[in-house]
Amino acid sequence: MSRYHLAQANVARLIAPLDDPRIGSFRVQLDPINALAESSPGFVWRLKSDSGNATDIRAFEDDRILLNMSVWESLEALQQYVYKSAHVGVLRDRKQWMEKMEGPVLVLWWVPAGQMPSAGEAVAKLEKLKRQGPSPEAFTFRQPFPPPDGASQVAPLDARYCEWASA
Repeated sequence: MSRYHLAQANVARLIAPLDDPRIGSFRVQLDPINALAESSPGFVWRLKSDSGNATDIRAFEDDRILLNMSVWESLEALQQYVYKSAHVGVLRDRKQWMEKMEGPVLVLWWVPAGQMPSAGEAVAKLEKLKRQGPSPEAFTFRQPFPPPDGASQVAPLDARYCEWASA
């Protein structure tokens, strides 16, 4: 077993404040999708406030930018949850609630097993990815890197939802 786990962070800018009726169909999916993540094989941890809600945490000055962050045992476990569970429906429908953002909206990086990253670390990793492109310190599903201990190999993912489609 690897001595490293995979951290992931993603950001999204809502088309309206979270309590706006236009965001309602997204808001009602949050608890079920978070519960699905937490019960998925390979799930380790997710960022959330004392109320159990990640949308309470503000990592950006813009209150409409949401930060989602979690830790997984492996890249494969995260891929299974993101692209082969009910989560993919939320991902596919995100244009209903989210604005397209410039630059990367998802970053992956390896953390020592047992370490939980901070929101500040996630923002820094997104900035690093934006400035320097994929590297062992900040990468994507399309250009993954193995953990520092080399305990597993990783293959790029050819998923339709890794990036915003032009249509």
